[in-house]
Amino acid sequence: MPATSIGREEASSLLPLRSLAPRNSDDEDSDLDLFAEEDYAHGFDAIDYSQTSQGKSHWSRLLSSLPIPRLPVPGFLQYQKLPTPPPVATRDGPWKAKVALWLFLLFLFWIIFIAAFIPSYSRPPQHYLDLRKRALASSEPGRANPHNEQVFIAASIYDKDGSLISGPYGDNIKALVDLLGPKNVFLSIYENDAEPKASEAMYAFRRELNCENIVLNEHLDTSDLQHVIMPDGRKLLKRISFLAKVRNRALMPLDDHNSPVRNTRFDKLLYVNDVVFDPIDAANLLLSTNVGEDGRTEYRAACATDFINPFKFYDTFATRDLEGYDMGVPLYPWFAHVGAAASRKDVLAQKDAVRVRSCWGGMVAFKASYFLNDPVDHPTLTPPRRKSLQPRGDDKPAPAAKNDFLPARFRAEEDPFWDASECCLIHADIQHAHPKNLTEDTEIYMNPYIRVAYDTRTLSWLGITRRFERMSAPTQHIMNLIGKRPSFNPRQNEEPGQKVQDRVWISDEKSGTGSYQNVERIAKPGGFCGGRKLLALPDDGHGGHWWNQPPPPDV
Repeated sequence: MPATSIGREEASSLLPLRSLAPRNSDDEDSDLDLFAEEDYAHGFDAIDYSQTSQGKSHWSRLLSSLPIPRLPVPGFLQYQKLPTPPPVATRDGPWKAKVALWLFLLFLFWIIFIAAFIPSYSRPPQHYLDLRKRALASSEPGRANPHNEQVFIAASIYDKDGSLISGPYGDNIKALVDLLGPKNVFLSIYENDAEPKASEAMYAFRRELNCENIVLNEHLDTSDLQHVIMPDGRKLLKRISFLAKVRNRALMPLDDHNSPVRNTRFDKLLYVNDVVFDPIDAANLLLSTNVGEDGRTEYRAACATDFINPFKFYDTFATRDLEGYDMGVPLYPWFAHVGAAASRKDVLAQKDAVRVRSCWGGMVAFKASYFLNDPVDHPTLTPPRRKSLQPRGDDKPAPAAKNDFLPARFRAEEDPFWDASECCLIHADIQHAHPKNLTEDTEIYMNPYIRVAYDTRTLSWLGITRRFERMSAPTQHIMNLIGKRPSFNPRQNEEPGQKVQDRVWISDEKSGTGSYQNVERIAKPGGFCGGRKLLALPDDGHGGHWWNQPPPPDV
């Protein structure tokens, strides 16, 4: 055989062993290198293709067996191995995933630790627990009221179809009466223009009561309430004037000389909105808030905290901190870190008596003496009867004498475009009647242990969400800074009786409009309660809607 020829067996032995093995993507370049280098080194006749490929034709096999001389391959035709690219830096995904996992676990541990070991407002003082234990241990009427304190319960409600008084609200009121003792309670409920279904439900409710009570359903005359003539000629009813009158109608038995309780010396007055609440919590609000060494409460007023959802505090319109600032973002701890921030600090300290200038929270307990027509409680009253706080027709505010505000009743601001909650002004009047060192303690407290809601679902969640609420304090503080809370109030620091130069809107009945005029007014209690706006209703007080009117431009 010629020297240039190679037998089939020898050709097979020259095949790279690696080419016979299965290939993968990583082998691709190296396989090509092996074939190329050996082919060009030994000549194309060096390989028996019958061993490396199936299905070759007879002519192909014949040609492959011919002795073909080895020819040098020009350099530009030779296979050039490409340089191996440098390794690409891989992302450190596993490391980042581990960090994210550890951070999540740390956050989860923090949540569990707070909820289990330092929950917010979940461990009330012992006397709260003692009252609850007494309430649940027996069914004896008055078991939550060991001192037999006399309580006047008032409510003004809107119950279109009777579902409120026939539902959980009515059941809770009856349970509260039983806890306090029917002989110790007088219940007064007022409803304006109740429909037939509501009247039927109220009648059925009264049949189940075993305490003295009055339920009044009437059409409320709004003609004597303050109206404001707008620049466009519209005549609007001040909403707060309407609400104040409605609330005062529930207190009417205290003024009625024919009332069976006209001369009763009540210890407490509890005003209840249309909220869902725990009757034992209501009893604790009345009888456990800020107790002294003798076991008796020491407050002018004590408010619950109300929530519109499991996290959001609701009644910001009526609540002011100890310095008169309005609320921060309505997440725990609710108040802003401004001034001395005493109210915020009291909340963070988990106090049951958080010092404030005013509050409401859906349910509020008052020291009843401020509401009674009694010269013993109000010896400076001459005569012992409060003066009318109905607005004067000329829109001009009257001087603020101390006795004008006792006995305390709900009222509205008289300036057309300055409005404040009647639930805030009532606290301002109480403080003004017996002023003390209001910068340290007003004896008006918000009690975060007592929580109410506006639906049963939200109330059921409050026991859970309160355990975690400490976590929101840093976020709430940042949100206050971003949102510039609290807002500015030009009358916040006015003192009652102080003469103030002001520019106010004066309505003109003859022209059917009004104008701004410079006036000198006498500051009344509650400048810290208000803001420049008009909350208005249709002229007749009905219609199911109301407006928040900005002041007209001062031209």
